Amino acid sequence: MLFRILFFLLFIGLIDWYSFQAFKTLFPTQIWIKTGFWVFSIPIYLFTIYVFLTFDRGNVSLNFGRLVSLLVLSILPKLIILAFLFGEDIFRFFTGIFYSFGENRQGDFLPDRRKFVSQTALILSSIPFLGILHGVLIGKYRYRVITHTLEFDDLPEEFDGFTITQISDIHSGSFDDKKKLEYGIDLINQQKSDVILFTGDLVNNHSGEMEPWIETFKKLKAPMGKYSILGNHDYGDYMNWPSKEAKVANLQRLFQVHAELGFKLLRNESVKLQKEGTTIDLIGVENWGKGFAQYGDLSKAAVNLSDQSFKILMSHDPSHFDEQVKNFSQFIHLTLSGHTHGMQFGIEIPGWIKWSPASLRYPKWAGLYEEFGRYLHVNRGFGFLAFPGRVGIWPEITVLTLKRKLV
Repeated sequence: MLFRILFFLLFIGLIDWYSFQAFKTLFPTQIWIKTGFWVFSIPIYLFTIYVFLTFDRGNVSLNFGRLVSLLVLSILPKLIILAFLFGEDIFRFFTGIFYSFGENRQGDFLPDRRKFVSQTALILSSIPFLGILHGVLIGKYRYRVITHTLEFDDLPEEFDGFTITQISDIHSGSFDDKKKLEYGIDLINQQKSDVILFTGDLVNNHSGEMEPWIETFKKLKAPMGKYSILGNHDYGDYMNWPSKEAKVANLQRLFQVHAELGFKLLRNESVKLQKEGTTIDLIGVENWGKGFAQYGDLSKAAVNLSDQSFKILMSHDPSHFDEQVKNFSQFIHLTLSGHTHGMQFGIEIPGWIKWSPASLRYPKWAGLYEEFGRYLHVNRGFGFLAFPGRVGIWPEITVLTLKRKLV
């Protein structure tokens, strides 16, 4: 552990030392600016040591999230500075070689750094710095409602105009502001959807994380019910348990929490949603993800369903859609997933650009997709995990309206 701490501190220390050269170049006589650089950086070193030494994988504290935010806030802008300075140093090196021979020989081997390069680096690095700061202070609770209208030839007439509010990835162990969370809950209720569907990851690691927020989430209302599934974090697979019995007891308690919240938890099973004497099928599977736990069993969940019925599937991980759902023997009209969070970082400008590092791992990482007449919607997540912020990828409340296509 000590070796890893020292290695990590050396790594961020080298980044700091190198990026500090830009401040030295631009502010050679302003001692207070150069001192301020280290006044910001050194406490991060000390906080890093403290968090590493007190880290408990089974109970990830808010201090861990604060450390992640500080490191991202500190290191990412400095990497931009480093890239500019490194590029300049390559130029200085070859310039030094050229001026070190024959008649070209001049003074010191390396020319002085140019203020213009350092100035450009600092200006550009301020953009992610401010963006990350906004994401930590405001972005993680900047809820937005995204609406989609989907048309189907075979949607029963009685369900024409049926509305669904989807939320996903609550990650209750990360919340730190009750008032802002309550605003998000109120915003969900304001949509007045027929049903609320939650597509997994209620907690980060253990059921106790949800205890402080039960009364808040119990306020969610939907006239035709609230339904939920499990996500990969809900099983407690990412922490060390004192015994198998303790892990089982934790999961059993999580099942109870879903019930206390008023959610019907679907575990590889289906229910019928009824309206004016007509039904559609709602299917919920346990987590099934490529490269993640695969507890889900779609065949079991759909075993008693008619081939002709209209079907909505809740499956936490969107990779399930490509791996199984879109080629499943029964036609599933709409699949609702989450899991990716859009990596809580990206750029989305409607009609122009949509990018996140999540796209490197998941071809379908956020929003609405369609293949073979089957729809997949990937929710960007209601909460946040590890990095306590969102930059460009805001917490999402999805409202889907189902319409019967006019022939």
